Amino acid sequence: MPFVTISDLITHATAALRRAGASTTMACATAEALVHAEASGIPTHGLARLALYCSHLRSGRAQGAAAPRIVHDGAGCCLIDAGGGLAYEALALASTEAVARAQRHGIAFAGVTGSHHAGAMAYHLERVGAAGMVGLAFSNSPAAINAWGGRRPLFGTNPVAAVFPRRDHPALVIDLSLTEVVRGKIMLHAEQGKPIPIGWALDRDGHPTTDAKAALTGSLAAIGGAKGAMLALTVEILCCALTGASFGFENDSFFEPGRPARIGHALIAIDPRALAGREVFMTRIEALVAAMTADDDVRLPGARRHAAQAKARAEGVALSDSLLAQIRQLAA
Repeated sequence: MPFVTISDLITHATAALRRAGASTTMACATAEALVHAEASGIPTHGLARLALYCSHLRSGRAQGAAAPRIVHDGAGCCLIDAGGGLAYEALALASTEAVARAQRHGIAFAGVTGSHHAGAMAYHLERVGAAGMVGLAFSNSPAAINAWGGRRPLFGTNPVAAVFPRRDHPALVIDLSLTEVVRGKIMLHAEQGKPIPIGWALDRDGHPTTDAKAALTGSLAAIGGAKGAMLALTVEILCCALTGASFGFENDSFFEPGRPARIGHALIAIDPRALAGREVFMTRIEALVAAMTADDDVRLPGARRHAAQAKARAEGVALSDSLLAQIRQLAA
């Protein structure tokens, strides 16, 4: 498995996106995010997505010439229209605006509408954490989770992310989707003719199933049952009802032919100085971390990502031969 430098991967991914029709700024923002996910040990949201993004740019499901713009300005809040483009440039603007507004008002909400797949949500909070602020990020996605008691998928996998800065240590980073398992794992079981564990998914009639093929025509199970479904509903409302974006059931699957996406995202930045103060916040965080790590087997959230990033910076990113060949072909 070859190792490739981060800078070379960004160059190749940017070229691929430019060839597919993305503007220079959109291509650069997207390439950096995908490579960052790959370097963080999150390949499901890394360069494996590049071919799909290029396909959507070529087919018009994503608008390569789109430039995100603020369409509503409410002092501590703003709404950004991604214009149907790839999400990363719009989310970079959202994080910049959230930090600047939270510095003035103590807290800020930046919403994004008319967007596309957001990737690893915690990535969009790095600027927030670097500014010494608490950050929360949410996104909806095409329908995957049924409403509790319902039969058909309505809500997206709807990831939730948070960043909590620390004094002299990497931030605590939390990033999770609201399904028991990603759809890719079920697809793999279906291809191999293997059953899936009960609790992963429901069939089209809303019944728990061990049949991977039946699961692919049904819905993914929410984490924690009814509680997870309520969280998915909460994210759907934050990202869509407040921004005017399309709900999960109104968006077509990314993996099948369909209409342009109109995904919604929400970023919140909170400045500790507006509450108990930065020093109190940092002291309390360290007290909590000390209590957690008093047990030897506790791994702090984000630690694995930070370690993977350090290794990638030193050694490069390991990619399969097939994925590397695909990236080079897309960039040629």
